[in-house]
Parts: sequence; C-alpha cells; structure tokens
Amino acid sequence: MHVLLFDDPAIRPHLLPFTFTRPVAALRCGILTLAEKWQHRLGTASVGYLTQPYLQAKFPAGDVSGPALIINGAVCPDDLLTRQVQALQPGQALYSDDLLVAAHVADATLVAELIQDGLPETQQVAEPVAVIKRPWQLFLFNGVEIRRDFALLTKGRTSQPVNDPHTIVYGAENIFIEEGVKIRAAILNAEDGPIYLGKNSQVHEGAIIKGPLALCEGSHINAGAKMRGDNTVGPHSKVGGEVGNSILLGYSNKGHDGYLGNSVIGEWCNLGADTNTSNLKNNYAPVKIWSHVAGRFVDTGQTFCGLMMGDHSKCGINTMFNTGTVVGVGANVFGAGFPRTFIPSFSWGGAAGFETFKLPKVAEVAERVMARRALPYDEVEQGIMQTVFEATAGDRIWEKVK
Repeated sequence: MHVLLFDDPAIRPHLLPFTFTRPVAALRCGILTLAEKWQHRLGTASVGYLTQPYLQAKFPAGDVSGPALIINGAVCPDDLLTRQVQALQPGQALYSDDLLVAAHVADATLVAELIQDGLPETQQVAEPVAVIKRPWQLFLFNGVEIRRDFALLTKGRTSQPVNDPHTIVYGAENIFIEEGVKIRAAILNAEDGPIYLGKNSQVHEGAIIKGPLALCEGSHINAGAKMRGDNTVGPHSKVGGEVGNSILLGYSNKGHDGYLGNSVIGEWCNLGADTNTSNLKNNYAPVKIWSHVAGRFVDTGQTFCGLMMGDHSKCGINTMFNTGTVVGVGANVFGAGFPRTFIPSFSWGGAAGFETFKLPKVAEVAERVMARRALPYDEVEQGIMQTVFEATAGDRIWEKVK
C-alpha cells in the first residue's frame, strides 16, 4: 500500500523557517528523517509527501489514486505505534487525543477533508506519541530519537571494528560503524548513549565524542572537536569546535572552533570561524524565540535554546548569536556585535543593519555551494527559493520603510 506523509496544517507553520524548504516529515531528528523512520519501520520501498504545492516537485506524492496509508509527518514512530498503524483497516483512523496520527483511506486526495472532518471509525493510540510541533523539540527529542534509530538500524547487524590503535573507546557495545568509516586518534565514549558513524564518515585526530551521537553518511568531525552528546551531524556536513545537543540537517558546515548548543541548523548553511551561540540567558529566564505564525517572540518554556537557522544561510567569522536567535532562509550575517534575534529570510548584514539579499545573488552562492557536492541548483530549487522570497517579503521591515 502507498504510504503518504502529510503536513498537518496546524503544525507546519510553527516549524518555520525549516518547513519553508521541506515537508515536516523531511526534518531530521535522531539519525533519520521522520520520513525515513516510517519507511524503515513499515518496510516500504518509498514514501510520498502531501505538502505545499511549491514543494511537491522536489518531494513528490507519487500515485495518490486508490487506497493509501496516510500518516502525520510530525509524528515520530516507535514499535508499538507502528503496529497500531499497520493494523488499521479501511476507513479507520488513529488519533492521539485530537491529533490525527494515521488513517487507512480509500482516496488520498481527500486528506484535507479528512483532517478537518475525520473518519467515522476512530481509535486512540495505546500510549503517548512523540510529535514535533515546534522547532526546539527537534533538539529536545534528539537524544531519545538517536537511541531509537540506533536500535532500528543496527538490529541483527555487525559493526565494523575500530581498527585505529590510537583511538580510545568506552562502551564499545553501544558503537556502530558502517562501511568506509575512518577514525584517527579520537575518544569515543558511548557509556551514556550510542554512537552511530555512518557510511564513509570520518572522525579526525583528537576529536572527543560523547554519545548519543549520529554522524551521518559522508560527514566529518574535525580535529580537536568536542561533541558533548545528543548531537546529529547530517549527511555530508563538517563539524568542529564544541557542540552540544544540536542538529545539522545536512550539507552544512561548522568547520572551526566556537560553540553551538541547543540549536538546529538547516541544509547548505555555513558558520564562519569562531562563530558562537548563546543557549542560556544571563538571568536563566525561559528563552523566547520568533514565531512566524504569531509574528512576535513566543516563550519556548526552555531554559536552554540556541540558534535556529534556515536553509542556505551563512554567517561570517566571529559572529555572535544571542540566545534563541532565529535566522530565516538565504540570509547572510556578518560584522561585529550581536545581530538581532530574528533575522528574516534573505537578509544581508548584521548588528549595523540589514538590507535585502537579492535573489540573483543568493542563486549565485547556492549554485557554487551545491556544485561542491555535485548537486545542481536547478529550476526546482530556484522555484522553491523564489516562492519563499516572495512569502517572506513582509518580514523584511526595511523594505516597508523604503
């Protein structure tokens, strides 16, 4: 049966800026994206996405005619929930209180009506489920999700050995190494949580890694890095310096010294040398961050919250991000001092002020950056960025002043 992961309209806007450029289910938490979690657990060859029209070319739905299993893309599965979803019969829906988790439908094109009106035959989940409703929940749930994904991906398999005689290992039973991994004179401590080293990843000299940690395919932990636990380094990324409880979604670099904590970094981002994030206010008060839905700063209820940076954003050397900073898509931040704590998409500047980072210039950078990974900045990517640029014009207040 075709599996379709849908963007819940009550959730997706609250996950901006990350959902400007991807469906909710394409977010990474733990080792895998939410879509990959469902795909592995359901044993299906592929999944489709029911998302915003401008994203469908990159994230296709596939064949939506006929019966389908539709699943809320914000829900993280476990063994029990997967069994409940698999047991759904035609016309049945599974809820967590008022939240639609999954349904077995005859016609997936009617999912919008289903979300609003529901199905006549419903049941409740057997136990509470993890739902990513706000950006900071990505790092809050990350340690638990690394553990779940680790068990899922390594069950019945044998890890590659640690062949480097100068690498120190603690909790070897909690370490899994895929093919092609290189480790040189590092410390791997998996006593408090698993360490997963993805295919063709590298751990360089002097790196200190504390689990839980996910280093995804083709990624590097640079020499002397200090990975403090609950970290995910997405595919084809590079990380250096000190990192704690943070996620790089993929294709992004924080290659140098500097602190990144309780943060989520999108794809195709770059943090300049000695970039630092504050994740704790001096008065220890709960952190407020910008909400694109509310159009104001909202209380996260969290004492620790660092940087939320959307796709294709960059910052220069020695950038200082204050607690709970939100950076949109395609921004370029540089200069001395602390920039504002909400930096709209397609901003160019820093503490001294911003102007609009024009779309043709953004495209030039994106084309160069993606070419380094042998990926094209094609018409599909350009169309997504064009749509986001237009949708976020109201956030760029200096344009209103002009």
